[in-house]
Amino acid sequence: MPAATDTRPTKAKITVRDLTMAYGSFVVMRDLNFEVAEKDIFIIMGGSGCGKSTLLRHLIGLREPAKGSILYEGENFTATDPDDRASFIRRFGVMYQSGALWSSLTLAENVALPLEEHTELPPGAIRDLVSYKLSLVGLSGYDDYYPAQISGGMKKRAGIARAMALDPDILFLDEPGAGLDPLSSRRLDDLILRLRDSLGSTVVIVTHELASIFAIANNSIFLDTETRTQGATGNPTDLRSHSENPTVRTFLRRGGAEPESSLLSTP
Repeated sequence: MPAATDTRPTKAKITVRDLTMAYGSFVVMRDLNFEVAEKDIFIIMGGSGCGKSTLLRHLIGLREPAKGSILYEGENFTATDPDDRASFIRRFGVMYQSGALWSSLTLAENVALPLEEHTELPPGAIRDLVSYKLSLVGLSGYDDYYPAQISGGMKKRAGIARAMALDPDILFLDEPGAGLDPLSSRRLDDLILRLRDSLGSTVVIVTHELASIFAIANNSIFLDTETRTQGATGNPTDLRSHSENPTVRTFLRRGGAEPESSLLSTP
């Protein structure tokens, strides 16, 4: 697997300012401040219940902040009206943790749904695009298979193909490696790197899997359940060795094994 590379320019793709997330009076996380640059593979990490998926839902507009703002290339996503927000959302591709494929539809029909809903392409063009997207994730020839007929790793890849259907500017992936064996998870990491490099997408991933974090990430935020705010931001390989926050170092050193040098992202 090729190592992740730091290709970040100076301009931020996503800027989060003073974000507080809450369910009623219960504050999940407060005062989050971080940036995601173009072509980053950005990891949202932390222990169970820290609010990783909640942060993802805020970033894609499924939840409103209790305080603060989210900006995309300097434009305030949080303050937009519904029409403008819809144009933002069409730039996103989202893969939810389970893959969220419709069990009654084939893989091709699942991937075609966004194209049928948001474009006026003729059926033949949609079929060609769907086959192309499935081939990008290694599922060429599986167009007519149903989700129940394929493995868990293949379902994840099909979910990514559907998230990529509209050529999104930003891919959001929620626990893509959850439930996969180490080999399937590593192949999925390799796929994410290839897609970022070939399509130029920015990728935001929720995960707690150390192998994936060290294999693909060049930027990250750690959500601290004790303080209910961010514990650190930055390259997770650097944070593992040099973070001033002992909770962050402990999280990234679980198991005591050094990450394989061939998988480390470059600083």
